[in-house]
Amino acid sequence: MPENISGVADIARNLAEVKAAMARAAAKAARAAEEVRLIAVSKGHDADAARDCLVAGHRLFGENRVQEAEAKWPALKEQFPDARLHLIGPLQTNKAAAAVRLFDAIETLDRPRLAEALARHMDAIGRRVDCFIQVNTGNEPQKAGVAPAETDAFVRLCRDDLKLPLVGLMCIPPHDEEPSLHFALLREIARRNNLAQLSMGMSSDYEIAIEFGATLVRVGTAIFGVREGY
Repeated sequence: MPENISGVADIARNLAEVKAAMARAAAKAARAAEEVRLIAVSKGHDADAARDCLVAGHRLFGENRVQEAEAKWPALKEQFPDARLHLIGPLQTNKAAAAVRLFDAIETLDRPRLAEALARHMDAIGRRVDCFIQVNTGNEPQKAGVAPAETDAFVRLCRDDLKLPLVGLMCIPPHDEEPSLHFALLREIARRNNLAQLSMGMSSDYEIAIEFGATLVRVGTAIFGVREGY
């Protein structure tokens, strides 16, 4: 994977390579390339790197931390108003208001208290932000996310009771297990809950995720190089 990234040209080349691999994976799965969108994960990279990616033509990004995104993205969104930003890291309830103001989608909804806070803040400022439920497909105690067995009930709470704009599911498979098993599980949970979006697959396994129905893949290192501080 790239380690020394310098400027728009390098990022443009990496974007092209990732998108070509995505298209091949989609074709292999008899899917249209347009069915899968690329989230460029800019967490841990400075605003200049994100700007280079924007200049290269990309518009969909992912950040892990509200505070980091607050320092980086308001100015970038002023310059590139069609940029879209997803929160892909854990969200503290006390950061829910800031997340609703800044992000265009929140992929890490994982507990009732957070769902209630998001619903309250969306109502307060009149801004609807797409929500994904993060599913802990491996039932890992150290990892955020709803247990698979509890996801159906949580979907009902978020969508039916709180009226959140719930569009899909997200997962991060255990690093030492076959990811296809987790992608298949997430796809099945989404199917039975009539959720169209699946955010799954990262730099090491996004081609497998596409085979199992991913509509969003989250790729950072293959575009920006190795992150600092992560």
